[in-house]
Amino acid sequence: MCATCDLRAMIRATLRELGDWSAAAENLLLGTALQESGHSPRLRAGRRLGIYRITPVAHRAIWDRYLVQHPELASRVRGLAGQHAFLRDPHGELATNLKYATAIAWMRYRQRRVQLPAADDILALGRCWQRLFNRRGPGKAADFVASWRAAAPRSTAPRSTALGSTAPRSRAA
Repeated sequence: MCATCDLRAMIRATLRELGDWSAAAENLLLGTALQESGHSPRLRAGRRLGIYRITPVAHRAIWDRYLVQHPELASRVRGLAGQHAFLRDPHGELATNLKYATAIAWMRYRQRRVQLPAADDILALGRCWQRLFNRRGPGKAADFVASWRAAAPRSTAPRSTALGSTAPRSRAA
């Protein structure tokens, strides 16, 4: 079994539960987890929590500014959280509950109206990550591609356009 297969399967299942699965969304979230976590099993990095490294402030903003406007979607996301754990420590769910953390990471993209590129264009996915998820962070799209290449098994790795090439036009999610 490949190192990223379990994570990919969990991302796929989460997106399907949210009614948002696509190969591009799956690859974007897999690349986001790989890049943000730096392939580290640490669940906390300062204020940033879980494999997606989401801060409590960003977590709260997703609920207060986005999910509040989408009650059915909010219910599906809340359904992924632990019944008691969420009430005791909602931010802790980002570090201990991969499905919930994945849903919140996807909501961050949705909140910013992600336009997904082709699923196999890892550079374009990296640009999407840089523009929408890592807006103030030090990472660049090339870092996303490097993280992808370091972790993705050869048999399942999509193509990646050359770093200097122009990504194809984006499609609506």
